[in-house]
This record gives sequence, C-alpha cells and structure tokens, in this order.
Amino acid sequence: MAASDTHLPTRIEQHDAQTLAIGWADGAESLINVRALRLACGCANCIDEWSGQPLLEPESVPVDVAPRGIQPVGRYAIQIEWSDGHNTGIYPFERLRGLADQGVLAPLD
Repeated sequence: MAASDTHLPTRIEQHDAQTLAIGWADGAESLINVRALRLACGCANCIDEWSGQPLLEPESVPVDVAPRGIQPVGRYAIQIEWSDGHNTGIYPFERLRGLADQGVLAPLD
C-alpha cells in the first residue's frame, strides 16, 4: 500500500450526534469530534490566508454544531455543510488523518 493510500477513507459516517467515524484504507479508525472539526476549518473565512492566524472565534461556534451534509471533493477531500451555516471549508483527507492522529479532533472538554 502506498503511503498516500493511508489517507484514503473507506467510510465516513455519523457515529453519534457529536462524533464522525472515519475508517481508513490502512485499517485505522478515527473518531472525530464534529465541533473540533468545525473549529479546524482551514478556509479563508476561518484562517487568514497571508498570516495563517485564526479568524474564527471559537465562542462563535455553537457547542451543538453538526454536519448537515458531507460531499466529496474529487478523490482528495470532503466539504461539509454545517448547521451554523458555514460551508466553504474543504477538508483534504491527508489533513483530516493528520489532525485525527495528532488528537486535534478529539472530544473537547
């Protein structure tokens, strides 16, 4: 299996109201907190394109934010329509896997 294949999801599904489950081609499983995923959006509305500084205020994202729809973007990413109206973020599979492996998308306290 090529190294990039580890970043290919074999399934993405809602695990519960606050969690997405992603199965990866290498057999790994990731449970991703949906609010943490929303806060990790890398779009130009959420991250300053020049400085890389966050523009999104965490307190502006409802604690019960949830995906309303998940669409594939080619064979490399997903785009999520969020219940707070945000829908411009693209989440490349490689970035999703990296954030999940680092624990960035774990449940928030």
